[in-house]
Amino acid sequence: MLPYGRQSIDSSDVEAVVAALGSDWLTTGPRVADFESDLARVAGAPCVTVTNGTTALHAAYAAAGVRDGDEVVTTPMTFVATASGAALLGAKVVFADVEEDTANLDPAAVEAAVTERTRVVAAVDYAGVPADYDRLRKISESTGSILVGDAAHAIGSTYKGRPVGTLADLTTFSFFPTKNLTTGEGGAVASTRPDLLARVRAFRTVGVVRDELRHTDEGGWWYEVPEFGLNYRLPDVLCALGSAQLRRIGEFKTRRSYLSARYDELLAGVPGLRLPAQRAEVDPMRHLYPVRILGGRRREVYDRMRAAGIGVQVNYIPVYWHPVFEDLGYRRGMCPVAETFYAEQLSLPLFADLTDTDQDRVVEVLRGILGS
Repeated sequence: MLPYGRQSIDSSDVEAVVAALGSDWLTTGPRVADFESDLARVAGAPCVTVTNGTTALHAAYAAAGVRDGDEVVTTPMTFVATASGAALLGAKVVFADVEEDTANLDPAAVEAAVTERTRVVAAVDYAGVPADYDRLRKISESTGSILVGDAAHAIGSTYKGRPVGTLADLTTFSFFPTKNLTTGEGGAVASTRPDLLARVRAFRTVGVVRDELRHTDEGGWWYEVPEFGLNYRLPDVLCALGSAQLRRIGEFKTRRSYLSARYDELLAGVPGLRLPAQRAEVDPMRHLYPVRILGGRRREVYDRMRAAGIGVQVNYIPVYWHPVFEDLGYRRGMCPVAETFYAEQLSLPLFADLTDTDQDRVVEVLRGILGS
C-alpha cells in the first residue's frame, strides 16, 4: 500500500541516533537543548520540546492559563487534540467555521464567536498553509485572549515572509512520522514571549522550577513546584534524530513543493475534482495535498483508490462529530462550511520520498475513477 505520508530516514539520521545511544544520556541531556536551538532557527522563535503534538497543545493551553469557565475558540477541521487539550483543562470549546477555500479558521466566524470568557483563540495551519494570523491577532488582542497556532502541519512554512513560530503567542508543532520532519514521536511549543515559554517549560517538567523560589535558604539540590505539571520531556535520543532531520528540512520543502506543483499540473482540469487553494501571502511547506471530490463521490473514490493500493486519507472528521463532544451537547450542522469540506476532502499521497513514478500512478488511478 502506498501511504499518504511517511518519514524520510537516511544514514545521517541513523548515525545521529546511534551516537546518542552510545552517549551518557538517553533522557534529558545536551541533545535536547541542541534540538531546541536548531528548531528555533527554523521556527523563528525559542522552543521547548515535548513528547508529541498532543502534549504540545496541552502544555500551550496550560501556559495560557486555561481553566474551568474559560472558552477556547477553535476550528472543527483538525485532529481532535486541538480541542481536547483545552477541554482537559476544563474549558468550553467553541467551534468557529472555516474558510471555504483553505479550510483554515475563518476570522469572521471567530469574531462572531468570541465573548468576555474567551481565553484562547486557536488556529490550525491546515495542510501546511498558515491561517490568517494578522486578522486573528487583531481579534485576540481586542478580547485580551491568547492566540495559539497549531502548526503541526506547517514547520517550514511562512506567512507574509514570517516563519510560523512567530505568528501566534504560542505555536505548537508535531514531529509524528507523517509530518514534515520526524523524531518518531515528538513535538514542541514556540513563543516569542519568555513568560509563556517559561510556563511551558515548567509544565512539561512536572511543574518543577529552580528560579524565583519561595524558599531560598536550602541547598543546591532545592527545587519547587508552584503549579502542577506533567512529564512531557522529549528524550535525548529522539532530539538527536530531530536535529539530523532539521539539517534536511530545506530538501524536504523543495521536494514537497515540487510534488505539489506536479499534482497541480497533472490534475488540472479533471472533471469532478477541485485542487487545493493557493494564496500569494503564504509560502507553505505542504504537509497534505488535499483535493475535493465533487458530486458526492468521495466515499467511492476513497474505497476504489485504496483497493488499488493507494493509501489516500480523509483529514479530518469535524471534531464535534466525535461522541465525546456529542455527549457534551454539540450537534452536527454547527459549522456548515467545515462539514461541506469534510464531505469532499481527500488527501493524496505526499511525502519527501514519493517518486515521480508513484505519483504518476496516483494520478492515473484517480483520473480513471473520475472518468468512469
